[in-house]
Formats: sequence, C-alpha cells, structure tokens
Amino acid sequence: MSVAARHYDTVTAPIITEKTTIVAENNQVVFEVPLSASKPAIKEAIEQLFSVSVTAVNTMRVKGKTKRFRGRPGRRNDIKKAIVTLKDGDSIDIATGL
Repeated sequence: MSVAARHYDTVTAPIITEKTTIVAENNQVVFEVPLSASKPAIKEAIEQLFSVSVTAVNTMRVKGKTKRFRGRPGRRNDIKKAIVTLKDGDSIDIATGL
C-alpha cells in the first residue's frame, strides 16, 4: 500500500455540522477517522494531504445510538472523531475537497 493510500484510509471524511463550523473559527477542523487510528497517524495524514502544520489532535469515540430500522431495533456504528488544531495562518477548505 502506498503512503498516499494509507493517508486516505486514515482520514475517512470531514464532519460538517453547526458545531464544527463554530469550531472552525478557532482554526480547528473535525474529521471522521477509523477506530484504530492513532493521534500521530492522524497528524501525519493531515499534514501530508493538505500541506498544513498541525499543532494538536484531540480524538473522541462516539458510541452508536440504538435506533429502530423498519420496526426492528438496530444499532448505528461507533465512530471516532478527530479535532485537528492547525497552526495560525494555515487553513483547510473542506468545501472544495481533495
């Protein structure tokens, strides 16, 4: 597996919600990452993919909700979020994509 492919596997998708747009004012961006991703791996992937400097990476595991699917109880998948703090002056434009 090439290095670029590994970085794309580390950063699954950006998370775009009202809270993440508020956090963006503090030079932070939120991404969904695999449950097995480590902070150093996330930092390396973001720096290589977007050509920015990362000062901090905070992660959180979000447990899947129990919901009903077609009348039957089911459970959403657990996900891991990474809040990436960028160096002053750096930015990532999520809307344009890669």
